[in-house]
Amino acid sequence: MTRRTALLCSLLTAFSSFAASAGAADTKCYELRTYTAAPGKLDALLQRFRNHTVALFAKHGMTNVGYWVPAENPDRKLIYLLSYPDRTARDSSFKAFGSDPAWQTAQAASEVNGKLVDKVESRFLTATDFSKTDPVAAGNPSRIYELRTYTCGTDRLAPLLGRFRDHTVALFSKYGMKHFGYWTPSAGQPGASDTLMYLLVHDSKDAMAASFEAFRADPTWIAAKAASEKAAGGSLTVPDGVQSVVLLPTDFSPAP
Repeated sequence: MTRRTALLCSLLTAFSSFAASAGAADTKCYELRTYTAAPGKLDALLQRFRNHTVALFAKHGMTNVGYWVPAENPDRKLIYLLSYPDRTARDSSFKAFGSDPAWQTAQAASEVNGKLVDKVESRFLTATDFSKTDPVAAGNPSRIYELRTYTCGTDRLAPLLGRFRDHTVALFSKYGMKHFGYWTPSAGQPGASDTLMYLLVHDSKDAMAASFEAFRADPTWIAAKAASEKAAGGSLTVPDGVQSVVLLPTDFSPAP
């Protein structure tokens, strides 16, 4: 092989690696939807999703990412995550879903005795450049998901994302937490400039508590937190700006 050929091969390999890396970026449109069931209707709502809605979403090109209910659920919530190639595909899919005779029949039959849903909330999300999803083994009855929402002070979202990218994500892994995804609200959505949302997976509530206790005592975390707050002139989140909700996967959730 000539030197020129070797150089060309090297450049092609580097370009291929760059292209593969660039192609690995998660550019999908995510949608986090929260339903508040009417009083006494949560089981019927879950049944409609189990028997009809999930399959019809897939039929119309939506990706069912995960379905959960809060471990403590006095407000009768169903929380789920869908993804699409982009926002245009999302709107097209929902339009086709809404006009599908199978959906219209299922909806009408399920609402003979009244509507199942009192409130629907929707937020479009964009994956961060450090978002990742770890494999999660099914069959652990004590397994829990944790939805964490951080609200930042003015101009402090970028430093917070930097801290997660450079330190937090790896430290979570070090202490046994599994990652399901990290997102910020998409441009134009509420919280787009000041919110980070992510999902972790823990083996149990006790495991979650032990993992966070060890994480918070880690010298690397203590130093990273102190350095980031010194650079920003204070905490990166507003008072009470970290919210955590423990979630249980439904029996029809693709997320195990």
